[in-house]
Amino acid sequence: MASFFLKTVLVVVAVFSISSMAQASDPDILSDFIVPVGSAIDGNLFTFNGTRAIFGSVIQKFSVTKVGKAEFPVLDGQSVSLAVLQFPRGSVNPPHTHPRAAELLFVVEGSLEVGFVDTTNKLYTQTLQVGDLFVFPKGLVHYQYNSNRNELATAVSGFGSANAGTVSLPTTLFATGIDDQILAKSFKTDIATIQKIKAGLSP
Repeated sequence: MASFFLKTVLVVVAVFSISSMAQASDPDILSDFIVPVGSAIDGNLFTFNGTRAIFGSVIQKFSVTKVGKAEFPVLDGQSVSLAVLQFPRGSVNPPHTHPRAAELLFVVEGSLEVGFVDTTNKLYTQTLQVGDLFVFPKGLVHYQYNSNRNELATAVSGFGSANAGTVSLPTTLFATGIDDQILAKSFKTDIATIQKIKAGLSP
């Protein structure tokens, strides 16, 4: 009886694990591509020109232009997406994660200080120059920072999902309504400090 119970538990755990893995990645499709409703099937379907205007534009704060399935519907089922990251002098892409994909970052202008933290809380950092690539493993907290006070920086990031998702730690922790007392206890500080951080995140 105990053996049967153990086998049943193992089967349930295995099924749950497989189900969880399937939900955490892009689904396989049974056709070459998915045609969005009402779309003509020609070269235009596979073309995205929403990034044309960003090159040469003047920006005052960190900016990211996403090209996922929300912006480019034909990416649905292709397990790929892209983002263009633009960094004014001294700007940062705050610590964040992508729960559904790794990120491969390619520096095309300027330089960036980058880093990620693994599940043992070890920090890996690097200074990237034009032409360098850096991989941020799936789901791990990471950041990018343009420490140069004289030059802009631009990078292009590829993701192994049409919808990689982004969880920005400052926003998630301090701009979603988590109680001040819980945050104060978690960060071993006082409520006034938490409220000051929240005020600083307000638009």
